[in-house]
Amino acid sequence: MTSLLDKLNWRYATKKMDPSKTVPQDKLDQILEAIRLAPTSSGTQPFEVFVVTNPEIRAEIQKVAWDQAQVTEGSHLLVFAAWDNYTADRIDAVVDQMEDERGKSEMLTGYYDNLKNTYLPRDTDVNHNHAARQAYIALGFALAAAAELEVDSTPMEGFDPDKVDEILGLREKGLRSTTLLPLGYRQEDADWLVNMKKVRKPSKGFITEIA
Repeated sequence: MTSLLDKLNWRYATKKMDPSKTVPQDKLDQILEAIRLAPTSSGTQPFEVFVVTNPEIRAEIQKVAWDQAQVTEGSHLLVFAAWDNYTADRIDAVVDQMEDERGKSEMLTGYYDNLKNTYLPRDTDVNHNHAARQAYIALGFALAAAAELEVDSTPMEGFDPDKVDEILGLREKGLRSTTLLPLGYRQEDADWLVNMKKVRKPSKGFITEIA
C-alpha cells in the first residue's frame, strides 16, 4: 500500500506541465475540499480560493508571475486570497454560522467577543499577515491532497500581488492574493527537475526533541 510519505516523496515543484492533460473534476473537488477542511486560527477561514481556468485571464497572470509557464500549462490555477483585514462583520459571520450549526452558546459568544477586542484594534497589515498565514496552512493541505491523488502542483510566491489583485478584482472584495498553485500533470520528457533527487535537510539538526 502506498503511504502518504511515498506520495510526498513523489511530488516536486513541477516545472513543465503537459497542457494537453486536464485534472479531472473529481480530483479537483477533493483538493478543494482538503483546502476547505484545513484548520485555521479560531476557525475564521480568513481567505478565499479562486479556481482560474479561463485561458485569457491565466495568460494575464502569467505576465505578472515571472512568466512561469505552469500558470498556463496546468489545467487549473488556484489563487489563495487572504482577507485584507479582520472586521466585526467578518467575525460575526463566523459566529452566526457556528451558532446555526452548533447552537447558541455563551462561551462561543464570549470567545469571539474577546477575539474582536484583540484583532480589531490591530494594524491592518498585522491582521492581513495573520490571515495570509492561515491561507498557507490550507496551501499545505492542498499540496498534500494533490500529491496523494498524483496531481502535480507548483506553489508560487513569484508574482506581483498587486497586479494579480487588479486582474481578479480582489481589492474590491476585501481580499489580497497571497500565493498561486497551478495544478496539472508533469511533462516528463521536458522537465529538467523531474528525475532529480529530492533534497531536504536531514532530521538530525533539523528536528529537535525536547523531552
